Amino acid sequence: MAAHEITARVYYEDTDAGGVVFYGNYMKFAERGRTELLRAIGFENSTLARDAGVLFVVRRITAEYMKPARLDDLLTIKTALKKVNNASFEMFQSIFCQNQMIFSMDVTLVTINMDGKPVRLPDDLRDKLSNFSV
Repeated sequence: MAAHEITARVYYEDTDAGGVVFYGNYMKFAERGRTELLRAIGFENSTLARDAGVLFVVRRITAEYMKPARLDDLLTIKTALKKVNNASFEMFQSIFCQNQMIFSMDVTLVTINMDGKPVRLPDDLRDKLSNFSV
């Protein structure tokens, strides 16, 4: 299956003094992409935390910035699953502007409980995430 996609507009709050998206804000766009993928398959971070006691934390990010996004640009954020382990999973995320990739990253997330200990990714979530494998 293809990657999950959402769109997001660049606002003043996203830009730096040079008028381009501040580099750290690409992580915010990526977080929105991951969160909306979860919603699309029937999960919400708040519900997973409350009902299953499961949280996700970022362990590693490798990012590449190819071209800046600017105020009012409409971005497409794509999120796909690369690999699932017992208590972690890896995703590939990319951001496009006018059909041109401007940012990409590999992110490893760890599934933890409310005490901060690694726990197995819930099976139902694992199964649904697999639909977005690359």
